[in-house]
Amino acid sequence: MAHRRPNFSSRKNHQAKPLGYLLHLYMTIVAQLTPTDLQKRVESGELWRILDVREPWEIEIANIAGTMNIPMNEVPARYDELSAEAGIAVLCHSGVRSGRVADWLAANGFEHVANIVGGIDAWSAQLDGSIQRY
Repeated sequence: MAHRRPNFSSRKNHQAKPLGYLLHLYMTIVAQLTPTDLQKRVESGELWRILDVREPWEIEIANIAGTMNIPMNEVPARYDELSAEAGIAVLCHSGVRSGRVADWLAANGFEHVANIVGGIDAWSAQLDGSIQRY
């Protein structure tokens, strides 16, 4: 079966994105780290701060000592509380909300940002079984 080449000229109102837009997307891709990956980086001397973007009721159930807690919806109003001196590893329950926040931080000028894949659930499974899973 022969493959047909797509006909882009038939798309109504099609506008190509400028190269700067594509570079911006490329530059804002953040690292995806497992809890174990993050632990290894910290043990090798890298400075990381964990930003937990879960809601207060979630933090009452399970939390990691020493993390900074800003619920996801408050980050745009409170991002000035974050320091660029250390990398920011963003954490939520499973990694979805934290991925969005990490992308937002990177797009807004934070250079060393990572998403903790699997969130606190993976943290409990990989590093600290005393943290309650929910």
